[in-house]
Amino acid sequence: MDRFEAMRTLLAAVDGGSLSAASRRLRVPLPTVSRRVSDLEAHLRTQLVVRTSRRLLLTDAGRGYVAACRQILEELDDAERLASGEYRTPRGALLVTAPVLFGRLHVQPVVLDFLAVYPEISLRLMLSDATIDIVEERVDLALRIGALPDSGLVARRLGEVRWIVCASPDYLGRRGAPATPHDLVDHDCIGFDRLGGDSAWPFAIDGRTHEVAIRPRFSVSTASGALDAALAGAGVVRVLSYQASAALADGRLVKLLGRWETAPLPVHLLHNPQPILPLKLRALIDFAALRLRDRLAAVQDTQAAD
Repeated sequence: MDRFEAMRTLLAAVDGGSLSAASRRLRVPLPTVSRRVSDLEAHLRTQLVVRTSRRLLLTDAGRGYVAACRQILEELDDAERLASGEYRTPRGALLVTAPVLFGRLHVQPVVLDFLAVYPEISLRLMLSDATIDIVEERVDLALRIGALPDSGLVARRLGEVRWIVCASPDYLGRRGAPATPHDLVDHDCIGFDRLGGDSAWPFAIDGRTHEVAIRPRFSVSTASGALDAALAGAGVVRVLSYQASAALADGRLVKLLGRWETAPLPVHLLHNPQPILPLKLRALIDFAALRLRDRLAAVQDTQAAD
């Protein structure tokens, strides 16, 4: 029995909640996963997990053993990276996640520039608007927009973005501009909600956040679709500032109701804390943070008062 292999299999099963999840994550047959865990229990002469029909539960002995396994494997990974020179020369593979549109517009160009500078690094960019579990998916670096929950992750703040309201000059020429958020009831609005429930927009009114009802004549599930509709003159749209920055800069969209915008949303880079940060990750953070800050600052510059 390869004890390190068995430990990694056990952790994959615990983190995924089942032997099947470990099988998918490790890309090995389910019987192999089951055998590794059973062999480990036989070697230790104790039961580590309880297999139910729905999930995997740790015994008291299993909880202590899993905690020790995590520390042992982390130290082993550090030792291997040190021996391979990863802590002296940036090399190896990285996995980065970001929201779809922000990732395409801002993270991907920075990543491609980074790869041109560091030829011994390969990188996979996972674009998703879902919140990806950094630990479970073994993500090296994640870009997140919005308030961060309490966690043990290391965060580096890059800047901020805002929800803004805008419309095309063509639409405003036909329908006029809303003077206050409450005027939106008389305007065609473009709904943007993946769950299809965009019927009110929040605004800061008299020092408090108020939900203002809107009339979405057209709704779509993606930000790019909502922007396309606004550019076509279909109505008033509410999107994040970075999503509309290019169209605002060249006059294809006009920002509205800036006095009533809600508080900005912070943008962070997140990664797991590590005793020794791999040089490849440290190089990426240092390279990307500066450039993404500049890009976010440029986005802020397009938000002139309406």
